[in-house]
Amino acid sequence: MFAVILRRTMGFIRALILAAFAVCLLSAESPSHARSFFGPPYGFWWGDYQFRSRHKHQHKRAKADLTTKHQVQDASKGPLQIIVSIADQRISLYDNGTLIARSSVSTGVEGHPTPLGVFSVLSKNKWHRSNIYSAAPMPYMQRITWSGIALHAGHLPGYPASHGCIRLTNDFAIRLWHLTKRGARVIIAREDVRPIEIANSQLFVPKPKVASAPPETVTATLATAATLTATAPLASHDSLTTGSARALPMSTTGGTSGAASAAVAAPKVGPISIFVSRQLSKLFVRRGFTPLFETPVKIRNLAEPTGTHVFSAMESQGATMRWIVVSIPETFASASQTNPSRLRNEPTMLDKANAALERIEIPQDAVDRISELLTPGSSLIISDHGISHETGKDTDFIVLTR
Repeated sequence: MFAVILRRTMGFIRALILAAFAVCLLSAESPSHARSFFGPPYGFWWGDYQFRSRHKHQHKRAKADLTTKHQVQDASKGPLQIIVSIADQRISLYDNGTLIARSSVSTGVEGHPTPLGVFSVLSKNKWHRSNIYSAAPMPYMQRITWSGIALHAGHLPGYPASHGCIRLTNDFAIRLWHLTKRGARVIIAREDVRPIEIANSQLFVPKPKVASAPPETVTATLATAATLTATAPLASHDSLTTGSARALPMSTTGGTSGAASAAVAAPKVGPISIFVSRQLSKLFVRRGFTPLFETPVKIRNLAEPTGTHVFSAMESQGATMRWIVVSIPETFASASQTNPSRLRNEPTMLDKANAALERIEIPQDAVDRISELLTPGSSLIISDHGISHETGKDTDFIVLTR
């Protein structure tokens, strides 16, 4: 009897050991399966950019600061462009003309549509609340108009659901917030558009620095110009107005030496924005949200639309400056004109961008002045539209195409 009980007891113990061993094996495999089936409903792709998590001491606050969990390891390699497609409900991030990130968004509903056009990041606030809609939370907010449109983290139901803002997934909003700076270009279009490399003799190219010029001055000229004839120091900048056309101030002479005047008037380094309006037949220049000057321009075939094109100067390559362009269609393309991703036909859009450049005649003194201010990150916007009501103090040029 004792022997029977002992055998049963040993069998029970062996069964328990085998069961425990099986549980251990399943537990070791389960995390990978859990990650495969239970991902976030609106994930995103972030190219080859590397991010790291910082392990902090335990915070006393109940609400942890999410910014400590996502720190950008590598800075951007060149000018950033944020492109939002309303039709695709998608945001794409380009660095120096290369796609590095893409994610889902939720834009404005029919009664409160997200505006279309060319914008830039005007201000940033990590824990912003709406000034219009009952103090609704707008974490990791990046404002693109002073009338209330911004990119921020929010709920994404899979369709347009906001009051005009662009809602982002939480993780994407955090990473984008840490990567951008004030002035980062934002383009919102009906369909998906993307930067295209462009080479045109009407675009600016850098030239070697002049030895007598201030260290921070970068000189450039049009590729078609053989020499620069302007030698006198620049006059003071004009204020930007929407009134009558104002010619660029001509060089003047005075008691102060040219070298001293140039040293005093030497501009602070930073990219400039150039806006050419077919509606106004004028060119405007801003830098750091500050107006610099304006001048009339001649546009051939004035009654014919040019379209809206955003040319961006990338990092220089030797003696040349690389340019990319994003052309913004004003209307939807038909199904026969688009591929499944609804990307516009690139050769056609590139032809339109080149044609717009060829139609514009800029006074040589304005060309020379812009050339001296040109740096990587500068942009040239050509549009049929005029200066929008959103353009004002502390903004870059805001061009509304709808």
